[in-house]
Parts: sequence; C-alpha cells; structure tokens
Amino acid sequence: MVATDKFQKTPETTKFNLSAYLKERQQLCDTALDRAIPIVYPEKIYEAMRYSLLAGGKRVRPILCLATCEMTGGTIEMAMPTACALEMIHTMSLIHDDLPAMDNDDYRRGKLTNHKIYGEDIAILAGDGLLAYAFEFVATQTPQNVARDRVLQVVARLGRALGAAGLVGGQVVDLESEGKLDTSLETLNFIHNHKTAALLEACVVCGGILTGVSSEDLQRLTRYAQNIGLAFQIVDDILDITATQEQLGKTAGKDLKAQKVTYPSLWGIEESRSKAQQLIEAACAELDTFGEQAQPLKAIAHFIISRNH
Repeated sequence: MVATDKFQKTPETTKFNLSAYLKERQQLCDTALDRAIPIVYPEKIYEAMRYSLLAGGKRVRPILCLATCEMTGGTIEMAMPTACALEMIHTMSLIHDDLPAMDNDDYRRGKLTNHKIYGEDIAILAGDGLLAYAFEFVATQTPQNVARDRVLQVVARLGRALGAAGLVGGQVVDLESEGKLDTSLETLNFIHNHKTAALLEACVVCGGILTGVSSEDLQRLTRYAQNIGLAFQIVDDILDITATQEQLGKTAGKDLKAQKVTYPSLWGIEESRSKAQQLIEAACAELDTFGEQAQPLKAIAHFIISRNH
C-alpha cells in the first residue's frame, strides 16, 4: 500500500490531514511526558527512565487513547494522564525486551538501548520505575471531573493488558517459540494478540472507559483495536525482512536470526500485506457508527499499514 498522510472517508467529506494531527498530538504527549518525570535524587534512575521515555517515537499508543476519548465526547485533558501511563508501560516493555535475557538488542529508535547506556541493572530498575509510576500517574493526575469508578476501571484494564493475561503472557510464549519452526498460526496469533495487540487494545478501550461509553460501543472499540493490533504486528514482521536498520531504528532481521515463525514465513509477504489490509478495513468498519468523529482513528489505522519504520 502506498503511504499517505491523508484519509478520506467519502468523496464528499473534507480530507483529514493525518500528518498535522499526529504532529500536534505528538507534541502534546511529548510535553506531558517531559513534565511527568523530573530529575530528582537519585538522579541516575530518573535519567535512565527519561532516556527511554523521551527517546522519540510517534506516540501512536497515547494518541490512540486521546483520539478515542475525543471521539466519544471527552477531552484531551481527561485522557492525558492515561495516555502518558500507556507510553510509560510501552517504554518499560521496550527496555526489558531489549535486555540480553530477552531479545538482546543494542539499538532502539535509532539510539543505544537503555542497558547499553546505564547497564542491565539500572535498565531493569528503570523499566520497573516506569511501570509503577504509570499506575500512580493515572490514579493521582486524572482530573477530578472524571468519575473515580472509571479511573479504577482504567487501572484494572492497564494491569490486565500488561500482566500474564496480556503482554507478559505473550512474551513468555514468544520466548518459548524461538527456534521452533513448526510454531502454528494459532500460537503465533496468541503471541501477538497478547504481546502487541493487548496494549493497543487498552489504549483505545481506556479512552472510551474515561467517557463512560456503552457496553456496545466498548465492544466496537475492542474489535477495532484488536484488528489494528494484529495488522500492526504483521507489518512489523514484514518490515523486519524488508527494511534497513536505519529505517527501523533497531536491528533488522532479528526474527530470522532468532528462528522465529512470523506471518510472512507462513503466508509470504504479499499475502501478509493483504491480510493486514483486510484487518484495517474491518477495524474501520467498526467505527462507522461514530460518524465524522471517527476520522482520526480511521486515519491512524491506515497509517499503521502504510508505515515503513
């Protein structure tokens, strides 16, 4: 698919400028994250946490949370603490994923990984610090005009997305599957529905929880998020084969080196691209009920499969 900065819902609607939207929201997220973690004593741990948290990236996960909250009648201010927490959790997962005991990677977002700068011990603690602070940040920084039971639901959803029922469980099966070239599609789907899609699902669903959407709309948001999460991983698998280290910002060809079964290894690159496209179309269809307010989320879905890094 050809990359595009714009998404057009119908010929009659005004084109949505995704590039400008992402740039604006990214700046808002970067500012909030920078303010969230000042450097105090002991300085080293805060420096290590900030090193990875502020290392760049398009902030897709927090932007998904903000976009969903706005689409369902909320505000950026309501959702920003949760959005920041999601980026803290995501950053923790990257720090730990890059460790020698896991994927053993030297680069992330074009920079040396945390453990290469601060050592494995501080890198582990930096990830732990970000994880703990994420929950504190949601609980203490969410505006008082958001019902406390909704904040509690967000905290519970974040915990589930991260733990053994989510990201951690997916990572365990991923590690167990290395070198097993007979890994089934069912197992591969389990890995990525938990390791990748679970946190993306939390980003979207938490945005809806904060505004108190109906259970029916929450199911629509869940299906949208699950579809884009799987499409995201399929594209990641393709890029691991086709992109350079400079494009990825991390080591290319890791899956092949680790003898991991991937979607392209099962389906081939072209069929994998086709499957990702089908998932994005299904995801966008879930949002039709939200009308024009869904344009940002639909555009982000298309951006996911058009990216080259």
